[in-house]
Amino acid sequence: MKDFKDKFGNIIKFADKQWNHIIKEHPEVEPYKNRILDILKEPDLVKRSKRDEDTFLYYRFYKDVYKGKYLLVIARTRDRLLLTCYITDRVKEGDLIWKKA
Repeated sequence: MKDFKDKFGNIIKFADKQWNHIIKEHPEVEPYKNRILDILKEPDLVKRSKRDEDTFLYYRFYKDVYKGKYLLVIARTRDRLLLTCYITDRVKEGDLIWKKA
Protein backbone atom coordinates (compact mmCIF):
# COMPACT_ATOMS: atom_id res chain seq x y z
CA MET A 1 0.00 0.00 0.00
CA LYS A 2 1.19 3.47 -0.83
CA ASP A 3 0.00 6.75 0.62
CA PHE A 4 -0.23 9.86 -1.53
CA LYS A 5 -1.12 13.45 -0.71
CA ASP A 6 -3.62 15.11 -2.96
CA LYS A 7 -3.77 18.74 -4.10
CA PHE A 8 -5.32 19.73 -0.76
CA GLY A 9 -2.99 17.75 1.53
CA ASN A 10 -5.42 14.87 2.09
CA ILE A 11 -3.73 11.49 2.46
CA ILE A 12 -5.04 8.94 -0.04
CA LYS A 13 -4.20 5.25 0.38
CA PHE A 14 -3.55 3.23 -2.75
CA ALA A 15 -3.56 -0.49 -2.03
CA ASP A 16 -2.29 -3.13 -4.46
CA LYS A 17 -5.65 -4.88 -4.03
CA GLN A 18 -7.41 -1.75 -5.30
CA TRP A 19 -5.04 -1.43 -8.26
CA ASN A 20 -5.79 -5.04 -9.20
CA HIS A 21 -9.51 -4.23 -9.08
CA ILE A 22 -9.00 -1.10 -11.22
CA ILE A 23 -7.06 -2.88 -13.98
CA LYS A 24 -9.58 -5.72 -13.99
CA GLU A 25 -12.41 -3.24 -14.61
CA HIS A 26 -10.38 -0.75 -16.69
CA PRO A 27 -7.39 -2.59 -18.21
CA GLU A 28 -6.69 0.37 -20.52
CA VAL A 29 -5.32 2.39 -17.56
CA GLU A 30 -2.58 -0.10 -16.64
CA PRO A 31 0.14 1.74 -18.64
CA TYR A 32 -0.70 4.96 -16.77
CA LYS A 33 -0.30 3.77 -13.17
CA ASN A 34 2.72 6.04 -12.71
CA ARG A 35 0.55 9.10 -13.48
CA ILE A 36 -1.88 8.61 -10.59
CA LEU A 37 0.26 10.54 -8.11
CA ASP A 38 0.62 13.41 -10.60
CA ILE A 39 -3.13 13.54 -11.11
CA LEU A 40 -3.80 13.68 -7.36
CA LYS A 41 -1.13 16.34 -6.77
CA GLU A 42 -1.56 18.45 -9.90
CA PRO A 43 -4.99 17.90 -11.44
CA ASP A 44 -6.46 20.12 -14.12
CA LEU A 45 -9.65 20.24 -12.11
CA VAL A 46 -11.34 18.63 -9.12
CA LYS A 47 -15.04 18.05 -8.68
CA ARG A 48 -17.07 16.76 -5.75
CA SER A 49 -19.21 13.71 -6.43
CA LYS A 50 -22.94 14.37 -6.70
CA ARG A 51 -23.60 11.14 -4.75
CA ASP A 52 -21.08 11.47 -1.91
CA GLU A 53 -19.70 14.74 -0.56
CA ASP A 54 -16.51 12.97 0.63
CA THR A 55 -15.70 11.65 -2.84
CA PHE A 56 -13.59 13.75 -5.18
CA LEU A 57 -12.94 13.41 -8.90
CA TYR A 58 -9.46 14.48 -10.02
CA TYR A 59 -9.14 15.12 -13.76
CA ARG A 60 -6.02 15.64 -15.82
CA PHE A 61 -5.95 15.90 -19.59
CA TYR A 62 -3.23 14.07 -21.54
CA LYS A 63 -2.70 14.50 -25.28
CA ASP A 64 -1.00 11.10 -25.49
CA VAL A 65 -3.90 9.14 -23.96
CA TYR A 66 -6.08 7.96 -26.84
CA LYS A 67 -5.24 11.10 -28.87
CA GLY A 68 -6.47 13.39 -26.10
CA LYS A 69 -8.48 12.19 -23.10
CA TYR A 70 -8.72 12.78 -19.37
CA LEU A 71 -7.37 10.36 -16.83
CA LEU A 72 -9.83 10.49 -13.94
CA VAL A 73 -8.86 9.39 -10.44
CA ILE A 74 -11.64 9.05 -7.87
CA ALA A 75 -10.85 9.07 -4.16
CA ARG A 76 -12.90 9.20 -0.98
CA THR A 77 -11.40 11.39 1.73
CA ARG A 78 -13.56 10.03 4.58
CA ASP A 79 -11.64 6.74 4.62
CA ARG A 80 -8.72 8.05 2.52
CA LEU A 81 -9.15 5.48 -0.25
CA LEU A 82 -8.38 5.67 -3.94
CA LEU A 83 -11.51 4.12 -5.42
CA THR A 84 -10.88 3.92 -9.15
CA CYS A 85 -9.18 5.38 -12.18
CA TYR A 86 -10.32 5.41 -15.78
CA ILE A 87 -10.08 7.25 -19.10
CA THR A 88 -12.85 9.62 -20.12
CA ASP A 89 -13.47 12.33 -22.67
CA ARG A 90 -15.89 14.38 -20.58
CA VAL A 91 -16.07 15.95 -17.15
CA LYS A 92 -18.95 14.74 -14.97
CA GLU A 93 -21.46 17.02 -13.32
CA GLY A 94 -20.87 18.02 -9.73
CA ASP A 95 -19.56 20.92 -7.73
CA LEU A 96 -16.29 22.36 -9.01
CA ILE A 97 -13.83 22.40 -6.10
CA TRP A 98 -10.71 23.58 -7.89
CA LYS A 99 -9.57 24.39 -11.41
CA LYS A 100 -6.08 25.10 -12.74
CA ALA A 101 -5.75 28.70 -13.86
